[in-house]
Amino acid sequence: MTSTTYIQKGSLTACSPNTLLLKALIFGVLIFGAATQSAIQAQEDEYTRPSWRFGAAAGANFNFNQGTTQQLNSSLTVPAGFNHGNGIGLFLGPVIEYHRPDSRWGMMLQAGYDSRRSNFDQITTPCNCPADLSTNLSYLTVEPSLRFAPFKNGFHIYVGPRIAFNRNNAFTYQLGINPDFPDQAPTPEVNGEFSNTHASLVSMQIGAGHDIQLSSQKRKVQTVLSPFVALQPYFGQNPRSSETWTLTTVRVGAALKFGKGKKIPVVIPAPEPIADPVFGFSVFSPKNNPGATSIIETFPIRNYVYFDAGSSAIPKRYVTLEKNQVKDFKADQLEVFAPKSLSGRANRQMMVYYNVLNILGDRMVKNPGTSIKLVGSSEKGSLEGKDMSESVKSYLVNTWGINASRIATEGLTQPKIPSKKVGGTRELNLLLAGDRRVSIESSSPALLMEFIGGLDAPLKPVSLVAPEESYVTFNVDGAHEAFSSWALEVKDSQGKIQHFGPFTGNKVSMSGETILGNKPEGDYTVTIVGQTKTGQTLRKETPVKMVLWTPPTSEEGNRYSIIYEFDEAKAIASTEKYLTDIVAPKIPKGGTVTIQGHTDNIGEEAHNLGLSLERANDVKSILEKSLMKAGRNDVKFVVNGFGEDEKVSPFRNKFPEERAYNRTVIIDVTPSK
Repeated sequence: MTSTTYIQKGSLTACSPNTLLLKALIFGVLIFGAATQSAIQAQEDEYTRPSWRFGAAAGANFNFNQGTTQQLNSSLTVPAGFNHGNGIGLFLGPVIEYHRPDSRWGMMLQAGYDSRRSNFDQITTPCNCPADLSTNLSYLTVEPSLRFAPFKNGFHIYVGPRIAFNRNNAFTYQLGINPDFPDQAPTPEVNGEFSNTHASLVSMQIGAGHDIQLSSQKRKVQTVLSPFVALQPYFGQNPRSSETWTLTTVRVGAALKFGKGKKIPVVIPAPEPIADPVFGFSVFSPKNNPGATSIIETFPIRNYVYFDAGSSAIPKRYVTLEKNQVKDFKADQLEVFAPKSLSGRANRQMMVYYNVLNILGDRMVKNPGTSIKLVGSSEKGSLEGKDMSESVKSYLVNTWGINASRIATEGLTQPKIPSKKVGGTRELNLLLAGDRRVSIESSSPALLMEFIGGLDAPLKPVSLVAPEESYVTFNVDGAHEAFSSWALEVKDSQGKIQHFGPFTGNKVSMSGETILGNKPEGDYTVTIVGQTKTGQTLRKETPVKMVLWTPPTSEEGNRYSIIYEFDEAKAIASTEKYLTDIVAPKIPKGGTVTIQGHTDNIGEEAHNLGLSLERANDVKSILEKSLMKAGRNDVKFVVNGFGEDEKVSPFRNKFPEERAYNRTVIIDVTPSK
């Protein structure tokens, strides 16, 4: 014969007292863990922590039944005794607390509604019928306690009596159906009240809590959140004067308390005088020199954006604009949008490169039919390479307003033309940094260097017409030591002020046209506004007369740069076509072509010296061949290879983009004297 036990819906028979107690303890531990991780604001004191606090407490009572109850009242004695059970009830009421912040001892008083609701474990009666009993005991409780903070911080222990006044002693009894006779009519449940219920109980409790300060001592009224857990053992907790039924309760909850602090007189020590940092400020504004040679430099824009290791964000050394700055961007006045700090020599040229994304965005806006593909490559995998290319795309779309459909993205593990070759064993970190990049690919002529196409085609170069010595230079001696950043205010004779910066270097140069506009000259007052590392603002001004630089009319020269890939000495076909169709026709009759080859600092010094000379002779050979086809032999060539010599190299080798620009041949074309 098979015996089946029926469990009434809502019964806690399947949950043992030990399991419920374990859950209660885990809940309490979690609350304490959160409390210990809470950050307490540490500010200058203005009010003491309150000694008196008033508030409210709420929690859950985890109730555990022990002993026996069978005669529920004078009219109902059930066939078998109920022995064990458990349940969850609500605790809610006000709380008063006295505790001096500098003392370990204090007092607490909690009072309020206290539910001891529970369900007894289901039993089986002599008729083989399941029976359930649930109780709805509740009390009004008064719980004075002694409070002890052993470490003089938020953690505290409290212990004291519990005085409870019974408010409800209802029960519900349900006799089930014998599973052997399932067709029997169900017995109606019985709702009643326990007899012999104590009107009041006196027991005890012990608990622990942690005060979390929600308000700083800047506030007079301060708020405290106190998670707590307490144990109220069975002795003294006999709900009835008959039978042996007792209750043990674990309470888990939190109290929100408020109190007023006393104002603390603030003694402000006299500040020690801080000497202003010493710095020098001067402005050099050049005059026109009609007899000088005007050099028009065609500076190539490498179609790579190099990324830092471990990041898919555009590095901060690249110039990125706010959306409202786009309208003011001009490719011939890049000094307005110079990086805060340029590394190494040839700042003016690197300023052009670090604006590569803005130059690209400006050209795509002006040429709406163009499109590009961004190919990111990372040694960590194609997914990160894709993230890098998406960073560049996001900037062009969100800042420059380029339609996203015009920009395709791709991720690779290494670029299509890698620097790190198979089998390489030396200086791999430097090569790897050069391969961690986003390549800008396009077949749109409006974006690319003349006559150059393919995967590695550079963007159209920028012409730097004014020589570097024609720029207005602002010198701030000691800026690195004196300031975290500095800016310029340039005021003309009518009181109109132009703002430039912030900057961090010791020197900034910009074309006079940036300040003068179309005016041939003007008198200005230039003020440096420096932010010191201690938060001070220092100002120093000087008068300056500026003259708009005009190109000399007597002579003119041109400078071109050809960039090679790593360890390559042979120009690719598109570069050869550029030299043949663009550079060679601009060489004047009887002119001089000075060719200088350079390399980065990767590899042996002797090898790099030979490599730079090979590159220079490669360019010479292409130009000579082009001139011979035109029937010309009137040009003088001067060829030099400087290798990695840092004294004459165009750039430093700190960043991969500087190393890339050092893999170059510089071509100076000057007319005959």
